[in-house]
Amino acid sequence: HWNARLPFAPNHVAAAFVVGIISYFWWRNTQGLRESSHDALRIIQITTAMVVILLVWSVATLLLRGGALPPPPTAEHLRFSDEALGWLKGTPLPTFTVIALLIGFGHSFLAMSGEESLAQVYREIEHPKVLNLRRTGLVIFLYSLIFTASVSFLAVAFIPDATRARFSDNLISGIAMHLVGPLWLRLFFQGFVVLVGFLILSGGVNTAIVGSNAVLNRVSEDGVLPEWFRHPHRRFGTSYRTLNVIVGLQLLTVDRKS
Repeated sequence: HWNARLPFAPNHVAAAFVVGIISYFWWRNTQGLRESSHDALRIIQITTAMVVILLVWSVATLLLRGGALPPPPTAEHLRFSDEALGWLKGTPLPTFTVIALLIGFGHSFLAMSGEESLAQVYREIEHPKVLNLRRTGLVIFLYSLIFTASVSFLAVAFIPDATRARFSDNLISGIAMHLVGPLWLRLFFQGFVVLVGFLILSGGVNTAIVGSNAVLNRVSEDGVLPEWFRHPHRRFGTSYRTLNVIVGLQLLTVDRKS
C-alpha cells in the first residue's frame, strides 16, 4: 500500500523508455541480425522461465486449495463487447451457441499472431530453412496452446468473479496475486511478470525493425528504391541506411504520441 509517483508526466516517462529501447535495438541490428536475434532469444528464455514458474505454482495451488471450473461455453454464459460483435451487433445471431462459439474462435486466432512474422524473416533463417521454420512454428503453436489457454483457465480458477474485471488487461498479474504462498513472494513474482511483459513488448520493437528492414531491402533489390539504401556499413556490412530510416520514423512516432 505504498503510494509513490515519479515527478514526471507518465507519457514522458514511457516515451523515454521507448526511445531507449528503439536506440538499443537500432544499434544491435546495425551490428547484425545475429546480435539482435541473440537478444530476442534471451527474451524468449526469460519468458519461458516465467511461464514454467507460473504453471508449476498454479498446479501446486490447485492441489492445495483447489479452483473453480469455467462455466460451459453456452450462449447464456458468453458476453461480447460491441467491438467483438462487429457487424453482428443488433442481430439475434450471437444468441445461438454455435454462432457465439464461432465469434470466440475467430478472436482466438489472434493468439497465433506470431505466425505472420515468419513471412518477414524467412529469408534470414539459417540452413536448414524448412526444418527451422517447422521448429519455429511448433514453438509458436505450443506457446499459444499451453500458455495463452492456461492463463484464461487459471484466471477463472483462482480469481474471484467479483474482482476478475480488475485484472482484465493483465490476467497473469491477477493470477500471481491469487496463488498460494506468502504475500511478499507473490509480489516478487508479480514484479517478475511485469518485467517479462516489458521485455516482450521490447522484443516487438526488434521484430518491427527486422521485418521492415527485410521488406525495404527486397524493394530496393527490385529497383523500386535506389541501391543507396542497401549500401553496407563500413564495419558491420549491414544495410544501416535502411535501418536509420526505419528507426527515425519510429522515433518520430514516439514524439507524436508523447
